[in-house]
Amino acid sequence: MSLILFAFVVRVRDGLPLSASTDFEHNRELQERKQQLRTISKALARVPDRGSIKGQELNIHFISSEGVSYMTVCHCSLPVAKAFCFLEDLRWEFTACFDSNVVALAARPYPFLEFDGTIQKLKQQYNQSGGPALEVTLAEVQEDLRIKPPQVINFEDVDLTNGTANGHVEPGPGSGGQNVRLEPVTAPGILSLVLNIMCASLNIIRGVHLIEYTFQDDYDGIWNVVSFLLAFVCCIFQCNLYLFHSSRKKLKSFTLLTIIILCNLYLFGLRNVWQLIFHISVASLSTLLILTRKLQDRSGDCGV
Repeated sequence: MSLILFAFVVRVRDGLPLSASTDFEHNRELQERKQQLRTISKALARVPDRGSIKGQELNIHFISSEGVSYMTVCHCSLPVAKAFCFLEDLRWEFTACFDSNVVALAARPYPFLEFDGTIQKLKQQYNQSGGPALEVTLAEVQEDLRIKPPQVINFEDVDLTNGTANGHVEPGPGSGGQNVRLEPVTAPGILSLVLNIMCASLNIIRGVHLIEYTFQDDYDGIWNVVSFLLAFVCCIFQCNLYLFHSSRKKLKSFTLLTIIILCNLYLFGLRNVWQLIFHISVASLSTLLILTRKLQDRSGDCGV
């Protein structure tokens, strides 16, 4: 069983892929980890120089030095020290072949294809021998990790640092426009947005209209006003959640749906049964579309 499954060299400032190992394994989790590498590569300027992301069976480890990041996907049974020893060896090999000026001037993905073979040989050496040939190197890395352990990073936090705009993850400075976007808005999505805006308008109109009577009646209807305004805010947030990428999308969408349902149930009497069914149905449709709209990779983004 291979312990080191994939290795990747990327430029820190914009996530430009420089070189990568050949991939001979195609299990589902490996593809997910490689997908995560794409996101991490865009946020390297905003994460620690050394870190790890834990998975069920496969972990991601990376180090960044002199504007270049060295990343690997390893089996969880591989000791962390050996994984970082592999990355240090990879860093040494890369810096011996290419200086910082050449790296800085690279303008297209994978400009150093000749280095792919070096990565592959180093990966095979570790997979066959279980570690580096020189134990002193491993001992030095173990001591370094003891003094300064790698930061264990939550992938959702990395994803969030990228930011979003119009369904696009914002690239870092000088990124050359590389991004990840949400799937295109569908016809049902447009319909749900229109209906959500209609519900929001009805809520704000009724809420503002009730405010005048609430002041006249010594605030007896204050909770009706609060329910209308809260439902209005939730409708707006549902539109935002559908249009823009967000972490913890499932939790947020179900929370908004629950609040809208509770607000409408509280307003029973001011609204008839059919009005309640309409508002709750629109909120439910929006929730379903929010959860089913996925991220779509831009072709050729990182090539991993």
